Amino acid sequence: MSKRGRLVVATSVASPAPATTKVVTTDNVPHARIRLIALDMDGTLMGEDLVISPRVRRAIAAAQARGVVVTLATGRMLDFVLPFARDLEITAPLICYQGGLIQAADSDVPLYRATMEPALVREVLELEAQRGWHVILYADGDVFLADRRHPEAFYRYMLGERLVWVNDLSHVLEQHEPVKLIIFVETDEAERVEAELRQRFEGRMEVARSHALIVEANPPGVSKVDALERLSARLGIPPAQVMAIGDQGNDAAMVAWAGVGVAMGNGSPATIAVADWVAPPLEEDGVAVAIEHFILG
Repeated sequence: MSKRGRLVVATSVASPAPATTKVVTTDNVPHARIRLIALDMDGTLMGEDLVISPRVRRAIAAAQARGVVVTLATGRMLDFVLPFARDLEITAPLICYQGGLIQAADSDVPLYRATMEPALVREVLELEAQRGWHVILYADGDVFLADRRHPEAFYRYMLGERLVWVNDLSHVLEQHEPVKLIIFVETDEAERVEAELRQRFEGRMEVARSHALIVEANPPGVSKVDALERLSARLGIPPAQVMAIGDQGNDAAMVAWAGVGVAMGNGSPATIAVADWVAPPLEEDGVAVAIEHFILG
């Protein structure tokens, strides 16, 4: 059940026919005219091939042609996001680093930027040594790694091209401002690592699952929903006129906050539970179906 006490589920029919909607309660999702769409990237906008489907592209372009502002809200770094934003002709400020950065594609100046306390990062690095974790550190626009456990192609796909290999991550803190860190995990240990971080660092950092293989740690207060609130306020757009679409647990708060919160059919239980509407999965162009239903229809 969604935060408003109703859930509308989009169920697909045989491809390539469009999805149909099935109302599972007696009332429809109320929505004002949508003026801002916030799109998660991985698992929502695109899959592991990093390809945005033609139907999704058309839907985004059609929404923009109607004056709707579109932004991307992701845990990815700005340099990774920029080519996709430019390709989609997105000019609005982008939400990166799980909400730790808000910056327009055509600007070198952030509208908002959060950093982590170096002492906090050092605590995590001490735990890494004890637990055998695989920690990756984001700082000053680069991704710092000290432990190579996967092929180079894995890191470039997961983290982008700005990889910097070092002997000791703690030395990075002497010259750079950390933005966030991630821990690569095996799927069977993810919940345990997440739980330990939450318990140990409660109130001092934000912990999120952004991928089946990733547990993230961000500065306190940083999240996609916090950044989306900041951006919508700057644009003068109330929550009722915002649509947020996502799939993972780190999208749940954003989906719950938006006037129209959409979970992908391939989404996590946490995100689906708070959504107003469940779109078809990524493979069935769920983003396009949602935009067509709420904006273009």
